[in-house]
Amino acid sequence: MDGHVCQACGEPAKLRCPTCIKNNITEGSHFCSQDCFKDSWVEHKGIHKAPNAKFNPWPNYSYTGGLRPVYPLSPKRPVPIHIGRPDYAEDGRPYSEMTVRGSTKIEVLSSEDIEKMRISCRIAREVLNEGAKAAKVGVTTDEIDRVIHEACVARDSYPSPLNYHGFPKSCCTSVNEVICHGIPDKYELQDGDIINIDVSILHDGFHADLNATYLVGNVDEKGRKLVQNTRECLDKAIAICKPGALYRDVGNIISKHAQQGGFSVVRSYCGHGINRLFHSAPSIPHYARNKAVGVMKPGHTFTIEPMISEGVWQDEQWPDGWTAVTKDGLRSAQFEETLLITETGVEVLTKDFA
Repeated sequence: MDGHVCQACGEPAKLRCPTCIKNNITEGSHFCSQDCFKDSWVEHKGIHKAPNAKFNPWPNYSYTGGLRPVYPLSPKRPVPIHIGRPDYAEDGRPYSEMTVRGSTKIEVLSSEDIEKMRISCRIAREVLNEGAKAAKVGVTTDEIDRVIHEACVARDSYPSPLNYHGFPKSCCTSVNEVICHGIPDKYELQDGDIINIDVSILHDGFHADLNATYLVGNVDEKGRKLVQNTRECLDKAIAICKPGALYRDVGNIISKHAQQGGFSVVRSYCGHGINRLFHSAPSIPHYARNKAVGVMKPGHTFTIEPMISEGVWQDEQWPDGWTAVTKDGLRSAQFEETLLITETGVEVLTKDFA
């Protein structure tokens, strides 16, 4: 099989697209089965029109800002079989999460579980730092994804986003007006861009999740202030975390600081519990006067991940079903850490020790 992998699922490839064979297209033309070939057809057929060129897959879509997706996407990257993988790795459905959907019960981890979370979170930070090194002018977001993927594999870790509800890549790269869930593609970073790199891993049965927004080249003053304010929003929210604190109060702290800087808080996405499940209770909104349920207790592990925008807080989604962008096309930044409530306060599990 010459080492080829399926474009759809990353397994060893057995088949090739007939049209690709006819047009002598090799990259992204291999599939493990007819089912994978059929499921990927809508996306895959784009390379037949321009196999050696980059293209916008939705030329008639009214984009809110200046960013455009640059296709074709590279094939799905395989994960070695010896690395433990989540239940959604094969068909994209997180069955374990689905069984507790709607539950507000927050898991309290044992000391053994907490130590595993510490290890997973430390690895996730190492992986993010590797990705950050690649975020330079002229580098594609797909190249950042490659670096992230290989860093995960080198640490015997599964990149949690990969095939989660069908997400095609190993991390999220959100540039300029993209709020979150940007799909790495052939877009080349430009001088003055800001980019959020969101890394999540599964190691020894436990997920870890963090992200940061980086300046690419010479970013204007307002962009720098946006990124700084967003980091401050997260830090101020972390500072109130301790046993007995209310999860709903996180949003009050974040909103106050964002508004003082002249920015707005995205409301469509929130922080979440994390442990054996990628996403679980509690849900932690980042905006003020929310109705989040729950009180922080020792053994709780969760993320806070505010998304702060230059203009309006409203968002919309690209036709890929993932990429969330600001309604007015202005920039948005984000930072995220995974946290543990201790007996006396809070521990930032994903803290950067570099």
